[in-house]
Amino acid sequence: MIGTIRASRRGVLAGAAAAGVAAKAGAALAQQRKTVLVIGLDISDGRNYDPARSADLTPPLTMGAVYETLITLATDDLVNVRPALATSWSLVKDGTAWRFALRPGVRFWNGDAMTAEDVKFSLDRLINVKDQPASYAANMGAVSIVDPMTVEIAMKNPKEPLLLDLTAPSFAIYSAKLAAANGAVAAPGADQSDKATPWLNANSAGTGPYRMVGWERNVSVTLQRNPNYWGTPAPFERVVIRHIPDGAAQLLAVRRGDIDIAMNLAAEQLDSLKGNADIATIQGGSTDTLYFCLTSNPELNATLARREARQAVAHAIDYDGLIKGLVGGFADRPPSFLPAGIAGTTLEQTRTFGFREDLAKSKDMLAAAGVPGGFEFELIFPSAAYFSTSYALMAQKIQSDVARVGIRMTLKPMDNVNWRAQFNGGKAQATIAPWTSPSPNPYLWTGASVQRVAKRMGWEPSAEIVALVSQGAAEIDVAKQAAIYERYQRILIEQANYVTLMQPIYRIAAHRNVANVKLTANVWKMELAQVRPA
Repeated sequence: MIGTIRASRRGVLAGAAAAGVAAKAGAALAQQRKTVLVIGLDISDGRNYDPARSADLTPPLTMGAVYETLITLATDDLVNVRPALATSWSLVKDGTAWRFALRPGVRFWNGDAMTAEDVKFSLDRLINVKDQPASYAANMGAVSIVDPMTVEIAMKNPKEPLLLDLTAPSFAIYSAKLAAANGAVAAPGADQSDKATPWLNANSAGTGPYRMVGWERNVSVTLQRNPNYWGTPAPFERVVIRHIPDGAAQLLAVRRGDIDIAMNLAAEQLDSLKGNADIATIQGGSTDTLYFCLTSNPELNATLARREARQAVAHAIDYDGLIKGLVGGFADRPPSFLPAGIAGTTLEQTRTFGFREDLAKSKDMLAAAGVPGGFEFELIFPSAAYFSTSYALMAQKIQSDVARVGIRMTLKPMDNVNWRAQFNGGKAQATIAPWTSPSPNPYLWTGASVQRVAKRMGWEPSAEIVALVSQGAAEIDVAKQAAIYERYQRILIEQANYVTLMQPIYRIAAHRNVANVKLTANVWKMELAQVRPA
């Protein structure tokens, strides 16, 4: 940009030359936009892009475009499964297994045909690698090859759901040949012998409309069009997901046309785009939640180990202020661990028995905990964006809220890798954590809450709540299941290890040089393969 134009012939000529260069650059950029889609997103949370290992918030955007599953879900329907790599399915063996007929003519990006061998390899590896995604397959039994284009998946408990789980990115089908050639192992013992993750972090092995060709941590993810895709060809030759952790930088980039889609704009930044003819704001609901975790481990914090102290913290938080002030009101708040819209959970339950800001009750709970003057604890959180806000802003707001009753909270931001290690290792006194489920099966929330997440928070769940989780998973009557999960949530609220802060309504900004940008409540957030040049 020319900051000063001098009133001289030389200056005018220089300005004209610069304008000509700018015009040519603009034309080149416009041409580029026909073949390259650029997305701005904070991808610092992504630890890997291996379907058998990935359990973070942002990688599914990529994985949903480069891999496919046997069945899938529509953007606006999280109940009815649809064909993907399988064209039909049915219960067999007295209802104990699902049989899938594979879609003919499907090829991996390298041209190899997909067969039942690839399906078995992928699903066996998911189980035997034994990383966090294996927990999503808790009800999946043996995978058997019926013939080259038919597979059967047994269920450990036929009364519990499986189909919805199979829509999750972790159940991606990839080339056994490509993966094995780069260190993948599907047999028992894969948790020790599998070495494919480094290769899968930069190369996908799937059937999706795009293929992954590079990931540089905290820099970018690069995808290329899959020339052998069985469906409608991908509309872009390349997709680049640029790591831009700062919302202001994303706003500037989308205004200038440097990126086509900005994923992490704050509420006021999105509001600043109103009336901008070149940029559209797009919103969509989610089943994601952001929750506040408090430990029960007395070795980490003796006071927080008391239930009344945790309840005091929960009742000191200004929930409406968090939602209105930090995300512009674009979020709901479910009563506890299950998001609204899942298994009968409603926002009315939040008003009826969920946590509410109540400073008087908070002070009563402090007295009951034996610390009427308050107490101290440490909060760890990632130094990253959380879509239209950040963990840091959330932490600062909560710190200010609880200080009103004498609770002193020390803030400790850290990079995503260290934060995840501390949280997963059960070393956090308190943390703010996102929860995104790979499929809308309620057990993926409830089971985790009394199993691995409970261990992280030093909580030993009661026999009653463990039984409720199992009963809810097996119950097919909708009303009875909702009643079971209401009792489950009431126990969680009384226990006060998990305090749900919000269920976001996601909003992004998209330049009008791209069209058909659709957000989804599915874990992959956006139907990337549907985005096309305008």
